[in-house]
Amino acid sequence: MTRSGTRLAISALTGALLLLVALTFGSAPSGVAAPRWAPENKATITPGVQMYTKGAQCTANFVFTDGAGRVYVGYAAHCAGKGSSTDTNGCTTPSYPLGTPVTFEQGGNLFTEGTVVGQGRLAYSSWITEHKLGMKGAGNTCSYNDLALVRVDKADVGKVNPTVPSFGGPEGINTTGLKSGDAVYTYGNSSLRGGATEFSPKKGTSDGDTGGGWSHNFRTTNPGIPGDSGSGLMDSKGRAVGVLSTVAVFPNTGENAAGDLARELAFAQKHSGIGGLRLVHGLRAFNPN
Repeated sequence: MTRSGTRLAISALTGALLLLVALTFGSAPSGVAAPRWAPENKATITPGVQMYTKGAQCTANFVFTDGAGRVYVGYAAHCAGKGSSTDTNGCTTPSYPLGTPVTFEQGGNLFTEGTVVGQGRLAYSSWITEHKLGMKGAGNTCSYNDLALVRVDKADVGKVNPTVPSFGGPEGINTTGLKSGDAVYTYGNSSLRGGATEFSPKKGTSDGDTGGGWSHNFRTTNPGIPGDSGSGLMDSKGRAVGVLSTVAVFPNTGENAAGDLARELAFAQKHSGIGGLRLVHGLRAFNPN
């Protein structure tokens, strides 16, 4: 369920928020057992898995964990939104509540949602958080912050592997943004492709950042389409850059936009109430080929 619309250029993120990015790195706290990941060739819940919320299909970006060892899979906040496809402002668009069931599925297409491979519940949404904080207007946090986390049911944690299919990684988080012409990599899994994953890995180039660094515009030879929303964007070093949020309209047809993950995650670390929230690195090294 990709949201389309025009993004507004806005001021840069404050230095205080950037300081929180440091919290995205590091190992599990002492005394807390790290999750035991499934082997990559047997895992069924990974970056790129299809996620269904109230019938709407999106694509997972990356895997996250917290200080208690709980496991989360990320997608876009608008994937649990109640608005129309043109509603992109999280401060004004309503969402389904935390605790809403989300299913992880494989092989979904136009005729069926596919095979359920796991269950989870909505545990964090930037949009819901913005409403709780009483945020208003067209500022960067309202217009670009589009991250949600689904906590994987305990019974299904053993099916999870954090490695991005095809490419490997992620290798940490990009905190410096992208320049026009930089190489980018993403993995979409829209049901509109009929379950064919041959077109899921995508390579492309950046068109540069907007919104004071909150939005990364890019193009791939196989553009993101509805259903690819939520998928992760990586740079040439395999670092996680963003979360696919929009498909641009004329005259920039074919250009996608991803919200900046470093800023989105820092916001979640500050406001979600999930202690020790962090990105999990892939178990296989990033390889762009």
